Amino acid sequence: MKKSIAGACALGLVAVLSGTPGYAQETGIAEIHPWVKIGRRNCMLDHFHDGSGSGATRAQAERAAIRAWTEFTVWEYGTPWGNYGVAVSKKMDCSGGRRGWSCAVEARPCRPY
Repeated sequence: MKKSIAGACALGLVAVLSGTPGYAQETGIAEIHPWVKIGRRNCMLDHFHDGSGSGATRAQAERAAIRAWTEFTVWEYGTPWGNYGVAVSKKMDCSGGRRGWSCAVEARPCRPY
């Protein structure tokens, strides 16, 4: 939980320092993909990002996969696009057992406005 709070604080600091109210700046690369409006969100029409991760438990592996998805999406498009909770068309595949778990996730990035 400490990492989640620290991550949220770091994202807030990035947003403040970027000069954009509420969000860090976008990279502009998202504009190369067609978008579709879903509720209040703007989502990539047919472009998916993926992430993978592993851990001692399935929950740890899921969090690692989502973190990998988030980090790459933020790097490529900017903070507004990297919220996995806002993404659509999510798919998570996991496998493992006593020796550990691995998960792979894919989703279409969205921004909340």
